[in-house]
Parts: sequence; structure tokens; C-alpha cells
Amino acid sequence: MLNPPAAGFQPLIHAVARGFGSTLGDDVAERIAAWFDLIATWNAKVDLTAARNAEELADLMLADAFVLARHQPRGGSIVDIGAGSGAPGLALHLLRPDLTITLVEPMQKRIAFLRTVSGQLATGPTMKGSLLIVRGRGEDVARQGGSFDAAVARATLPPEDWLALGARLVGPSGAVWVLLAREEPPLAEGWQIDVDERYQWPLTTAGRRLLRYRRAP
Repeated sequence: MLNPPAAGFQPLIHAVARGFGSTLGDDVAERIAAWFDLIATWNAKVDLTAARNAEELADLMLADAFVLARHQPRGGSIVDIGAGSGAPGLALHLLRPDLTITLVEPMQKRIAFLRTVSGQLATGPTMKGSLLIVRGRGEDVARQGGSFDAAVARATLPPEDWLALGARLVGPSGAVWVLLAREEPPLAEGWQIDVDERYQWPLTTAGRRLLRYRRAP
């Protein structure tokens, strides 16, 4: 069972932020801590995360979103396929409320969780963007003609399969974000990498790599 530390999640949340040279306002840190509290509570009955402790949870939920946040232009729309318990899409919404985020998740129990979090935490006067929650799969969204400014997924599909699906979800000038652990970057005809960043999760030192693909001119 995932239990919060005695001091609560906030010290770990701020530690992850510092690891990426960022600071969080009290309002944002409180929202994230409340989200983590809900994960810990729900995870006893619903499989939300494989994190074994609070440090792993903080890295897993937040680290990739911090890297995405500093590369994503203001405004715009992003779809997160296989959103699970909210990373990285929900975390990105809390860090960058100017963005419009769509979370796509096929499992009803996880959808119920995401809607609970959204209702409690992701709205209010400081949240200027919007958060949409859709039950389904990425293929469903692609067939319906979804056209986003960017698409992201984590561990939902093998990287090459995700790049192929992500390409169907974004507009002509859109971007597909690929998150890697040890895999080699996928290749796709007509697509090129314009962001390639290697980084470590601050608390667990796990190595990660973020790539942004755009259509070749």
C-alpha cells in the first residue's frame, strides 16, 4: 500500500520542482499534494500506479511534466493517450493552466478517478485552460478526426507504434512527444526530431529521454 510520508507529499513535490530549476506556488503545490493523497487512497482498491513509495510516486507523476512544460508553447491543445492516474497530462495541466489538455483513458475505474480529481482540484480562478476527460483509446480519437497541437503518451504503446498513432492525432504543424527509458528513438518516414532532452528523475535518479517529432519540411 502506498502511504504518504509523515510530513505529507509537499516536501517531495517541491524537491522535484527544484530538481528542474523550478519553484511552485503554494496553490499549485497544494493541488498536487491533494491529487497524490487521492492516488494513495484510491490505489488501495484500484490499480492506479506501480510506485512503491512516495519518492517514486512524486517522480512518476511530475518529472516528465516539468520537462514537457518548459518546451510547450503557451496556449494550444495537448492530448495524453492512456492517461492512467494522470501523468503526464494532469500534471501538465496543473503546472501549465494556460494549456488545454485532453486525457484519454479506456478503463472506467481510472476515468472515475480522473473525474474525481478534476472536480476537486483542476478548476478554479487560477486554472485558465481546460481539462477534458474522454473514455476511449487513441485509435478512437484518431478515427473521430481529433487534431491537436501536440500528443503525448507514456508506456501505452511501443515507441514506434506510438509515433505512428500520434501522427494521426496532431495537425499539420503539430508535434508528437515520445518518452523513452532505455529504448532507441523510433523512426518514421516524413518525421524528424527537433527536441531531444536527456534528464534524470530528481528523487530516484531514473534516466529518461524526451523527444519531440515534427513533420519534415
